[in-house]
Amino acid sequence: MRPFTYERAASAQAAVKAVAENPGARFLAGGTNLLDLMKLEIETPTHLVDVGRLPFASAQETADGGLKIGGAMTNSKLAAHPIVRERYPLLARAILSGASGQLRNKATNAGNLLQRTRCGYFYDTAKPCNKRQPGSGCAAIGAPGGYGAIFGGSGACIATHTSDMAVALTALDASVETMTPEGTTRTIKVADLHRLPGDTPQVETELAAGELITAIAVPPPPPGGQAYAKVRDRASYAHGLAMVAVAGTRVALGAVAAKPWRAAQAQAALEAGASPSEAAAAETAQAGGEDRLAHKIALVRRLAAATIEDAQSRRQA
Repeated sequence: MRPFTYERAASAQAAVKAVAENPGARFLAGGTNLLDLMKLEIETPTHLVDVGRLPFASAQETADGGLKIGGAMTNSKLAAHPIVRERYPLLARAILSGASGQLRNKATNAGNLLQRTRCGYFYDTAKPCNKRQPGSGCAAIGAPGGYGAIFGGSGACIATHTSDMAVALTALDASVETMTPEGTTRTIKVADLHRLPGDTPQVETELAAGELITAIAVPPPPPGGQAYAKVRDRASYAHGLAMVAVAGTRVALGAVAAKPWRAAQAQAALEAGASPSEAAAAETAQAGGEDRLAHKIALVRRLAAATIEDAQSRRQA
């Protein structure tokens, strides 16, 4: 790990200013992803700004029956929150599907959304990776395994986003609230927070340099049942092959693109009266990628149909 300096931010404004004015600075909260990347010298910040003790570590019900979640609140506390367990069970299930209990106790909600890909070639510094070193190439293209993107990939990158929580929040139509370097606030839909790779896979989100996620706003749950499902190679410490979140007629997919994938075709089909299998087929008809990923498309189609059916069976009277 390379040398770096450290400061504990006294306020959100001070934290944003410190990072915005220093190109080598990074925010630090739980550190469960950043510190690993620093040890591998994939991330090499020269200065860390600790935001983990800022007053964004709780969740409160909103006047309209939704939920406002602090960005510095830990994943474990959010999954155990009574409102989440009662009204947003798919969010609790998604959080508990990720990582281990020890990591969830430390990881923050904002950090979870901003974690970087678990693509093995991104982590292997001996292999080319346009996300890690722009212009070097993408070793994942043509490589064996089922971890590539089937939506929104490009010739520069086929890595997928790995956050379970982000998939659930996308299905719930949630938004993040941020503080910008100019000192203003703005709201971004979770579905729009991350970018597809195009020719610049190293640019992963719509956040400006120094922009800090302070909260996540979740609207009241939609009518209908909720369900979450995940498939991976083994039961623990494994990147997901596919995730599906369903909230009413809204469907989101994970581990299929560089961002949580809002399954608009599946939703439209469900709202038109289609069956779960028909809705899943409508969405995966848009999937593509290399021939070696054909089995992943079939997996996502079956998992989506089963999860939609599960959600429909949980519909409350």
